[in-house]
Amino acid sequence: MSHGTLCGFCDEAWWNEARLRCTVCAMPLSGFRRASVMHYRCGDCLAAPPAFDATVALADYRTPLDALAVGLKFRARLALAHEFARRLAWSAIDALDECDRPDVVAPVPLSARRQVERGYNQAWEIARPCAKALGIRGDATLVRRVIDTAPQSKLDLDARTQNVGRAFEVARPVQGLHVAVVDDVMTTGATLDALARTLKAAGARRVTNLVALRTPKN
Repeated sequence: MSHGTLCGFCDEAWWNEARLRCTVCAMPLSGFRRASVMHYRCGDCLAAPPAFDATVALADYRTPLDALAVGLKFRARLALAHEFARRLAWSAIDALDECDRPDVVAPVPLSARRQVERGYNQAWEIARPCAKALGIRGDATLVRRVIDTAPQSKLDLDARTQNVGRAFEVARPVQGLHVAVVDDVMTTGATLDALARTLKAAGARRVTNLVALRTPKN
């Protein structure tokens, strides 16, 4: 019997992911192979660039990988976070300019209430081993969620943007830093955009998202 965290089917699903993605928001583009350099943009990011500068995503939010995200987020299957982190570190090394690696890795923060209810922040469970694998400082409290917003999954795109518009506050100096922000799933990007705007307003030089799964459509 295998003692691995993932079965062979899920493991193969990771390695068979070969989508060409927008390098800003990680939305899948037409084509079948990954970009080898960071210069592809989707129409939305060309027309209205988000506050973040780049996004690295492992795969689409799809079967069977979606079940892994649910297991981590709602069923405390924390070993899955290390699987996400290991693969994110590899992908980040491949995708990001070696001369401009992030200075610090931070998770998308939960509100205090939700953190207490869940008992952990799934984004930090991914970010911590990812930072270690990259040899970069991880900081669980770099950004605070100061407004306990409604769950994003229950809202449409416009409501998501309004919901998180002023939800975050930077807790430590980020002037001139390249910040990597980690999350488990990226859907519309509204949360990550709001977080990046907060970091940029505080002086961050660059913000790169590291996300495990990306929904294929906004």
